[in-house]
Amino acid sequence: MQERGFSLIELLIVVAIILLIAAIAIPNYLRSRIAANESSAAYSVRSINTAQVTYNSTYPTTGYASTLYQLAPPPSGSSISSTNAGILDDVLGCVTQPCTKSGYNFIITNTSGTPVSTYNVWGTPVAVGTTGSRGFCSDGSNLISFDPTGGHNCTTPLQ
Repeated sequence: MQERGFSLIELLIVVAIILLIAAIAIPNYLRSRIAANESSAAYSVRSINTAQVTYNSTYPTTGYASTLYQLAPPPSGSSISSTNAGILDDVLGCVTQPCTKSGYNFIITNTSGTPVSTYNVWGTPVAVGTTGSRGFCSDGSNLISFDPTGGHNCTTPLQ
């Protein structure tokens, strides 16, 4: 009589092969997710800069927006104004800063002047090394730079 099924050794070999494949695939997946989050963060900083230019053109007596919420859509039933200009989506234009999107926190800071004539935008990883490795920064010059350590001490221009 011949027995059917797999021996314990055969099952252990299959499990070992699956674990080996997973050990190779998971780090690659994490690196690609970090790269995707960083790309999204750089694009979000660029979008905030564009929204700031639009806001400044639309509301010259106010200048640049002091918070991301000023660039967000107005609450339901309210009209567009300098309080909620409707230029950014409600994810980047959250009520209280920082606004989190794709593993990054975004904030408008260092606003000054009346009307507001200067600002900085920072996009930093929620968890450095897990959601992203670099921090992204910009200001009214619209030049985006990055901090390789994930902070907001951006000195390297983004190519």
